[in-house]
Amino acid sequence: MALNRDPHVLVVGGSDSSGGAGIARDIETISSIGLRTCLAVTAVTVQTHGAVKDILRLQPGLVADQMRAALQANEVAAIKIGMLATAPTIAAVAAVLSENPRIPAILDPVLASSSGRPLVEPNAVDLMKRDLMPLCRLVAPNLIELAVLTGSDLAVNDEDMLRQGRRLLAAGLRALLLKGGHAAGAGSTDILLSSDREPVRFEMPRLAASMRGTGCMLASAIAAHLAEAKSLEDSVREAKQRVFEKLRQASA
Repeated sequence: MALNRDPHVLVVGGSDSSGGAGIARDIETISSIGLRTCLAVTAVTVQTHGAVKDILRLQPGLVADQMRAALQANEVAAIKIGMLATAPTIAAVAAVLSENPRIPAILDPVLASSSGRPLVEPNAVDLMKRDLMPLCRLVAPNLIELAVLTGSDLAVNDEDMLRQGRRLLAAGLRALLLKGGHAAGAGSTDILLSSDREPVRFEMPRLAASMRGTGCMLASAIAAHLAEAKSLEDSVREAKQRVFEKLRQASA
């Protein structure tokens, strides 16, 4: 039974010693929305803002036990999942999600660091697609991750994004947020894609500012708004606006 009745977001992911991404960014974002967090750490990384120098991956059973303890201790209203690193950890997280199907889970499929270092084993990607993604309320890949997940070239326009997204959705996923931040052009368009409705586009001007951890921020904010019982579309819209404002402040 939950001991703390305040709504929490359970954050599952890796640490970032620089504080620029990972669970540090997740906690910061969720707290700014007014919710509390609980944690299941999957990996400890040694990194600066420019490079990942080392990674210690935690045992899958320990990750699952952290999740179950957090769920027992708190009123968890949403789950945000980031870096998972290995196939056994993905399987462990999927097992806990299967035990808690009513709690919406948001997956940011962290496949590589901003500096390009792989953060998940190559053999784990298929398992993620098959066993974890269908359990999530939303999966939010950027264009690079979308290309890896679909075995495609990098999308160069909205049509490519939608074609790849629909291919991934056909694997049994509930919804996708296709993030266009890595595309070119004056605007930055994200597309919410699900099988039961028309695509919803979220458009913002493209800013010159660059900031690490924007994927963490976006997924965490979506999870926090879902924990507040907002709709998926409204949660995405408010989260994207929040990230845009952060980037605009950084470019000022």
